[in-house]
Amino acid sequence: MKVLIAVKRVIDFNVKVRVKGDATGVETANVKMSMNPFDEIAVEEAERLKEKGLATEIVAVSCGVVACQETLRTALALGADRAILIETDVELQPLAVAKLLDAVVRKEQPQLVILGKQAIDDDANQTGQMLAALLDWPQATFASKLEIASGAITVHREIDGGLEVVEAKLPAIVTTDLRLNEPRYATLPNIMKAKKKPMETLTPAALGVDVAPRLKTLKVAEPSKRKGGGKVADVQELVAKLRNEAKVLS
Repeated sequence: MKVLIAVKRVIDFNVKVRVKGDATGVETANVKMSMNPFDEIAVEEAERLKEKGLATEIVAVSCGVVACQETLRTALALGADRAILIETDVELQPLAVAKLLDAVVRKEQPQLVILGKQAIDDDANQTGQMLAALLDWPQATFASKLEIASGAITVHREIDGGLEVVEAKLPAIVTTDLRLNEPRYATLPNIMKAKKKPMETLTPAALGVDVAPRLKTLKVAEPSKRKGGGKVADVQELVAKLRNEAKVLS
């Protein structure tokens, strides 16, 4: 079984995000970048499937600038067999990414596609669902447990009320939640081996995909700073503040 995993290069989750001075976006110059944490979980799950003998090949795919090669090398060091970079300088939105992955899936013909449920930069939570719609494949989102047997996949997914268990026939799309697994660290020998693993570079034009943005960002602003708390002398003053300032009492 061939497994395809999608990984995204994002600002490292330990870095404090800062807005550009002209309010056109967030500052990425000289900022530490890393693999999206949910995508790390996808890579780990694919590697575990391979260790169980359920997966024979893991293909990592990333869409974006040349620097995304670093993210793909990380995926290769974590267990992927080969990588595909769809290189473009255009700011990619979820639908464009889904269309690019759709083209790659039709080219590679994997039996399972695993993605992070969302990226920590835009928090869109759309790409996996859009990809499933484009391919007309079954999907299981927010997976916290995954089992494969007899050409079908059973996924425990997290919902507001607890857990929901769904079963789908392969090929299928799965998006990962935090509790699916704990990603391993890449060892130095595997990091060195990753440098020799194959990486193919494609372009949106070669795949016949139009990635022109459909949405335009008008302005990016930091959240308003929280005001400090205050003390009240008695209950009457508290009620007055709740009624007149907070406007939570009528």
